[in-house]
Amino acid sequence: MKILNAQSIPNLPWQERPSGSEAVMWRYDGNPVIPRDILSDANSVFNSAVIPFRGEFAGVFRVDDTTRKMRLHRGFSKDGLKWSIEPDAIRFQCEDEEIGNFVYGYDPRVVEIDGRYYVMWCNYYHGPTIGLAWSDDFETFHQVENALLPFNRNGVLFPRKIHGDFVLLSRPSDSGHTPFGDIYLSRSPDLIHWGRHRWVMGPVGNSWQYTKVGGGPAPIETSEGWLLIYHGVLQSCNGFVYSAGAALLDSDQPWKVIGRARPYILNPRELYECTGDVPNVVFPCAALCDAGTGRLAVYYGAADTVVGLAFAKVDELVEFVKKNS
Repeated sequence: MKILNAQSIPNLPWQERPSGSEAVMWRYDGNPVIPRDILSDANSVFNSAVIPFRGEFAGVFRVDDTTRKMRLHRGFSKDGLKWSIEPDAIRFQCEDEEIGNFVYGYDPRVVEIDGRYYVMWCNYYHGPTIGLAWSDDFETFHQVENALLPFNRNGVLFPRKIHGDFVLLSRPSDSGHTPFGDIYLSRSPDLIHWGRHRWVMGPVGNSWQYTKVGGGPAPIETSEGWLLIYHGVLQSCNGFVYSAGAALLDSDQPWKVIGRARPYILNPRELYECTGDVPNVVFPCAALCDAGTGRLAVYYGAADTVVGLAFAKVDELVEFVKKNS
């Protein structure tokens, strides 16, 4: 198996699998890697996205402040472990005042396509929808039209064009804490006009993902297909439980699922995942992949309060999906 269109990340944060563990994904022993109080006026920092940037790392972070406003902030790190987050929220530049009227923003993803950094987040426009912006330098962020109508969440761009189009995963929703959700795919020639929508996958009955599913980090391209890490939700007698799973999508027609693991790959077990503003949440938003080693560092929101870090190997995840589909 080969990893395609990935870059070498020699300083990728990494720990080997703990001795005696057979887990396909394992946690950083210094978790949470980003605490809730990294900024003095932060209530929580979670569900955030990071990416390699100029030999180091940059990211867009969801910061809920002590008034409980949801804002997006820039952050930087030399090693992917110790982060400095800007105290001021990102001020997106937008030519259209109506679209650029920033009410709230949360759960960002970031992907690089042809040298440009694209940010997706849950934006407000008469309800939650998918905001979209780009930056060349992580200094100035240019907001463009919202990708889709409300109500929608979990916008995730593929890291390259497919047959000349940008490709986006999303999860249509309602205006609140949606008790349903399937993953859909949409295509665009220009990041403005979106269409050719296709259903990708939905919940699975009697499982950890029977209430709803949604995209996670940008898919990782391999010779076996697109490796998709996603979140799935079950509704227990004590509320929602968010876990992470893995699937394989067809390389040329990525709305076609060619493998989907029945077991989850990570679920809430540690105190910082089970206790917080929203208990029992593991919510992956970013994955750093080193092309040479196949090592994978996955950043995830924990209990809607802090950021955790977990590790895996791409070839093992792909085999896990194929073996357990």
